Amino acid sequence: MTATQQPDPFGTAPARRRGPSGPRAGFWRRFAASFLDGLIISVCSILFVGIDEGLFYVVSVLGQIGYYTILEGGPRGQTVGKMALKIRVIDLAHSGPIGYERAFIRLIGRFLSTIALLLGYFWMLWDREKQTWHDKLAGAVVVPVSAYPVD
Repeated sequence: MTATQQPDPFGTAPARRRGPSGPRAGFWRRFAASFLDGLIISVCSILFVGIDEGLFYVVSVLGQIGYYTILEGGPRGQTVGKMALKIRVIDLAHSGPIGYERAFIRLIGRFLSTIALLLGYFWMLWDREKQTWHDKLAGAVVVPVSAYPVD
């Protein structure tokens, strides 16, 4: 019997685990980190508005792709906002970095989470592993650094 299973007095089946498999970052910490990241990307992008409106959109989209893919896919799994809030993105199965490909998939998943009236973001409130839709797509979870330190 594993640590997550509980004995069944009738011998029918093991009881299911009800909570996450480890500590997870809460909704408001994740929201605050996302807000800080949004501010950083907006300030960097807005510098290009005066030069050319088309350039603004290109820099904004490419900036987001680079920012999230490189920082969340790297060994730390943290954007600047996540560093400030002491949380990070890790692989659900192995607790290590998710890599650049899965960080990109997670970024694309953010758009899906947003399109559905932000339902993908709120999904973590009732999900057993506290995952948003973009976390699920990438096989990732967001955790406190205190429980999963950065190497």
